[in-house]
Amino acid sequence: MKRIMYIENKGDGLDGPGRIGWVELSRSTRSYIYARRRFLKTKSGFKHNCIEEATGELYWISGPKKRGGDKLYGGKVDIDEDARIEYWTKIRNQPESIHLKQTK
Repeated sequence: MKRIMYIENKGDGLDGPGRIGWVELSRSTRSYIYARRRFLKTKSGFKHNCIEEATGELYWISGPKKRGGDKLYGGKVDIDEDARIEYWTKIRNQPESIHLKQTK
């Protein structure tokens, strides 16, 4: 199953780069696949909930918020081109914003 999710790299600290994109969930929902990389869910972590299988880097992956503001410490978030229209129309309910490639 695929769904649009928020992905933030926590490898360099608590405030890493984030993006919105299509993520594939495993059947057991214990792992995600995004951009040909597998992320394993952790049972506990400080400001992270996944570990990239190949590199061991820490990530936060979650459903995007309807009101925006997905980054813990604020800031802009890039939106993958193939997820942009559905993100703005179905999740944010702001079809007038479909031209935007970042959240505010």
